[in-house]
Amino acid sequence: MGRLDKKVVIITGAGSGMGREEALLFAKEGAKVIASDIQEDAVKEVVKEIKSNGGEALALTHDVTSENDWKHVIKSTMDAFGKLDVLVNNAGISQPEPMEELTLERWHQIININLTSTFLGIKLAVPHMRENKGGSIVNISSIAGLTGSQGAGAYTASKGGVRMLTKAAAVDYGKDNIRVNSVHPGFIKTPMSATFFEREDMKQWFLSQTALPQLGRPIEVAEAVLFLASDAAYHITGVELPVDGGVVAK
Repeated sequence: MGRLDKKVVIITGAGSGMGREEALLFAKEGAKVIASDIQEDAVKEVVKEIKSNGGEALALTHDVTSENDWKHVIKSTMDAFGKLDVLVNNAGISQPEPMEELTLERWHQIININLTSTFLGIKLAVPHMRENKGGSIVNISSIAGLTGSQGAGAYTASKGGVRMLTKAAAVDYGKDNIRVNSVHPGFIKTPMSATFFEREDMKQWFLSQTALPQLGRPIEVAEAVLFLASDAAYHITGVELPVDGGVVAK
C-alpha cells in the first residue's frame, strides 16, 4: 500500500521543480493528483508521466493569485473525485531585489504569488476538508521565512508570512482535524534556482552556508511534504520543517 492511497491531493506549481517532484511522488504513493500550474504545457507533461506510470491525475491551468481560478480548481477536484484530502501550496517565485530598488508593482507580485495564493488555497480548501472530517495542508515556505535573507526583502516577507499564516490556520482548524504545516527548503537545485548555481564561485558560497556537503534536490523536499501530508503525521500541526542541509542550524 502507498502512503497516500485513496487520498485526493491538489498540488500547485506542479509543472516543474519541487512541485513536479511532489506530484510524481504522491501519485506513486497512491494519491489521485490534481496538478495545477500557470504553465499549461508543463503541467500536462507531468500528468502524462503520472498516467503512463499507472497513476491517476488531472492537469489544470491555474493562476494562484486569482480567486476565480482557485474556485475552478476546487470545483474541478470535487467534480472529478468527490473530496479533497490534501492541499500543497507549492507555487511561488524567487527574485532577489534590494528593497530600495523594488517597485511597488513587483512587491505586490511577489506577495500575491507567494502569500496571498496560500491564503486563497486555505480559505477555499478548508470547507471541503471539514466536510471530509479532516485533511492536511502543507505550505511551502523557505529558510528565508525563518531567517533574514540579504537583498530579498519582499521574498523574505512573503515566506515569513506563509510561516505565520500556517500557524494561524493550524490553530483555527485543528478542531476540524485539519493539520496545517510549513516546509522550508534551503538551497535546492530547481529550474527556478538554476542560475544561482551555474557559477562555481556561487555554488561554493551556497555550500559554505550548509552543514551537509551538498545542495538539496527536489526529491528531498517532496519526501518531507509527503510525510506531513500522510497519516504518519496525524498528530503534527503548526510546525515548520526545514529541508536545508543544516543552514538554519549553522
